[in-house]
Amino acid sequence: MPRKRSPDEGDELLARLGSLTAQARERAEQQRTQVELAIALQRGMLPRDLPAAPGLHLAVRYTPATYGLNVGGDWYDAFTLPDGRIGLSIGDVQGHNIEAAAYMGQVRAGLRALASVTGEPGELLARTNELLISLSSELFATCTFMRLDPVTGELESARAGHIPFVWATADGRAGVADDEGGPPLGIDSGMRYPVTRHRLGTGGVFVLLTDGVVEGPSLNIEEGLDQVVRLAGIAAVAGLKAQALAAAVIKGAESVGHDDDAAVLVVRLDAPCVPGLDQAGVRLQGRTGAPRLADGGPPV
Repeated sequence: MPRKRSPDEGDELLARLGSLTAQARERAEQQRTQVELAIALQRGMLPRDLPAAPGLHLAVRYTPATYGLNVGGDWYDAFTLPDGRIGLSIGDVQGHNIEAAAYMGQVRAGLRALASVTGEPGELLARTNELLISLSSELFATCTFMRLDPVTGELESARAGHIPFVWATADGRAGVADDEGGPPLGIDSGMRYPVTRHRLGTGGVFVLLTDGVVEGPSLNIEEGLDQVVRLAGIAAVAGLKAQALAAAVIKGAESVGHDDDAAVLVVRLDAPCVPGLDQAGVRLQGRTGAPRLADGGPPV
């Protein structure tokens, strides 16, 4: 025959349940507060305004990770360099916590500060790498930095362990850039970052993104990049606005199957002022030597 609980035992059990419930609520509230703080920190470090130039259209989209404390350090940036050209960067800090978000701010601020000394993408990434190593952090970051001349459409790009960008032209060509990259920032000193030269033609688009857009449990990176290539190709041929393409790409990030950060930066040019420029955009010589046009090739 089961023993009857005394009133005192019942009261004690209710008190314990009440205490455990209160502790769980307190932990949930602390977690929610930390997530909100990290998201606010991230958003506060991203640029509020994008540079403007005749014929140049920039569009960005960013969605933060919101699963538990899985808050990352993705960022995008665009700003005017001292010589009038446009600096473009996108990147991702290793880790998913408040420290990663704070480190992202250091990387972005370092890139901006050093860009006032040199806007050459390879040298800029090398200097930023040395700066981050001097901070003695255990974190590291991947990054792409580009320098765009909106008058000519000429663009120089360097990558530090980051995924390649996607390109598309108004005549229907599209693909993933095959430019050479260097190692992530903040790991080893003395690293070098090759520079590849491109030209963005009338109606052409470049799509810079982070891996949260194209890689996850439900989608591998090749499939994810192919998805963005298709979207960019359709947008370029149809003449869609940069904002529409950025929105479509970030919407497609929902198919990767996780709640990681996702950042997208779209660059579109209406009419670079270069006599004889192929309206679809053409490739410049690769990593060394003086720029030259390569007839019929893609813009990468």
